[in-house]
Amino acid sequence: MFEGNRVIAHTRSRYPIFQSPMTWIARAPLVTAVSAAGGMGLLENSIRDLSVTTREFTAIRAATNQPFGVNLPIRYLQMDPQEEKAIIDWLLGQGIHFVTTSAGDPTRYTRLLKDAGVTVYHATATLRGAIKAVEEAGVDGLIVEGAESAGIRNPEEVHTFALLQAVRERVDVPLVAAGGIVDGRGMAAAFALGAEGVTMGTRFVASHESPVHINYKNAIVAAPVTGTIMTDNPPRARSRGLRTPYSVEVSEGKRERLARGNLIDALYVNGDVDNTSGAAGESAGLIHEIKSVRQIIDHTIEGFWREIDRLAALRPRQ
Repeated sequence: MFEGNRVIAHTRSRYPIFQSPMTWIARAPLVTAVSAAGGMGLLENSIRDLSVTTREFTAIRAATNQPFGVNLPIRYLQMDPQEEKAIIDWLLGQGIHFVTTSAGDPTRYTRLLKDAGVTVYHATATLRGAIKAVEEAGVDGLIVEGAESAGIRNPEEVHTFALLQAVRERVDVPLVAAGGIVDGRGMAAAFALGAEGVTMGTRFVASHESPVHINYKNAIVAAPVTGTIMTDNPPRARSRGLRTPYSVEVSEGKRERLARGNLIDALYVNGDVDNTSGAAGESAGLIHEIKSVRQIIDHTIEGFWREIDRLAALRPRQ
């Protein structure tokens, strides 16, 4: 179905669709569902808690024999060298074949991982970061993340439409597009710009298998295309989340930002939408119902080929 696709060759998954390794959310139930449906589930590792990572990893392995990967958030892991070594040693002992790195310099892990036979993709939101990851770190592929994505962002980031083309001009490794994609139409657009795969985060948050409170999922579904907002995330970053009374007040300097742990308890667990702001990309405005992970992936693939066929039909017959 995707003959010659380098992302599938690297991941061994049926489809070149990644699920974003979102903190707390991308654990066993969601990762298992994505991989079992033919996508590439990615276990989050930003928690820096090896006991939790081990538990979730074991649960995924027990639930499916389909491929999945693990994300390594470089900047957060290196805060504790002893913990960092324990996580890397443990990971290499699991026989994992695919890892993504993010939030830091990929040269820190790439050679070690590749020497162990692991395929490494690095997530980047800049052209400079993409070139460095390929030319200096030697990564096997890139996840190119546009500014419309959810969560912590650099204030000077470029949106997917321009960023993907800029990166494709400069490197020849497989690209996975992230930011603004929720369906087959977005996937086809990303492929037209040079991608060989896509990552979806917000779309999978609003799935039945996502562990967050139903109020959070419903808030994504209810969001219009202007339903997200950027707020300052000191010292230098910004964050994109749902536009709520809380996030508007934070953006205006009238309210203090909640600590991550408090946000998880208040929103993910207890469903307080008004007094929090769940991470959400601009693509929230394109999500109109909560679906199962399998429905999301199946509908995305169906829509992708429908768009490819539509475009192919525009070509004049000889």
